[in-house]
Amino acid sequence: MYERGLDRDGTIAREGALERVPAPFTPVVDAARAHVAATFDSARLHSAYVYGSIPRGTATPGVSDLDLQLVLHNEPTVGDRSDARAIEDELDQAFPQIDGAGILLTSAKHLLSDAERHDGGFFIACLCTPLLGPDLAAQLPRYRPTTLLARETNGDLAHVLPRWRAKAAAATTDADRRILSRSVGRRTVRTGFTLIMPSWGGWTSDLDQSAELFGGYYPERAEQMRVAAAAGRAPSPDPAVLRMLIADLGPWLAAEYAAVHGVKTLHA
Repeated sequence: MYERGLDRDGTIAREGALERVPAPFTPVVDAARAHVAATFDSARLHSAYVYGSIPRGTATPGVSDLDLQLVLHNEPTVGDRSDARAIEDELDQAFPQIDGAGILLTSAKHLLSDAERHDGGFFIACLCTPLLGPDLAAQLPRYRPTTLLARETNGDLAHVLPRWRAKAAAATTDADRRILSRSVGRRTVRTGFTLIMPSWGGWTSDLDQSAELFGGYYPERAEQMRVAAAAGRAPSPDPAVLRMLIADLGPWLAAEYAAVHGVKTLHA
């Protein structure tokens, strides 16, 4: 990997690797692989991946969560989702070094479609580390930090904001607000980073680095983005944090994103 997360040819390098998994998380990843293989046979499962701070080598015991992506041959069913939740629960209960486990389920056809080529396809090819099965990245292009990639990965924030508002209104406990602030914080920072990604000319998934890079281009919003990064790492139950992210920074970011990169085409 060369400077700014790029390969020698200027394309975005895959950011994780199993050899980068910190020692405390090696048994978690091994157990995840075993649980997935035992639950999803080859007739259902195309491939499985781990993503996030664990394969990047930056995970913190007791703070970081385990993120898995399962690619299925067919569209996920109710039964598939139930099996995935059971794996999440088993891993979360068995390993105190993770603060929860999350499994995404997607079909190979969906990820390889034209509509997902610069969103879900990019996610698999650059942000996911193979765990089981054939690597779907072999069927995807190499990606560059372009405005097309920015628009297709995060150009739908205006569409997401109403859902966040509804969830914030329904959040009645500190636990509810922590769960929401983690997801809102992470998505906000990633959107802020991809807003400036083509100008910066590289890729990072590190929340703190993303927030600082964003702040260099938008200093008047820098402190708010630092708060978003903090919420993404250590979620806050403070309603004021959610209000700032959803009612102030979020709408401004959605409008600025649309002006700079355009709006993502939403497919049925």
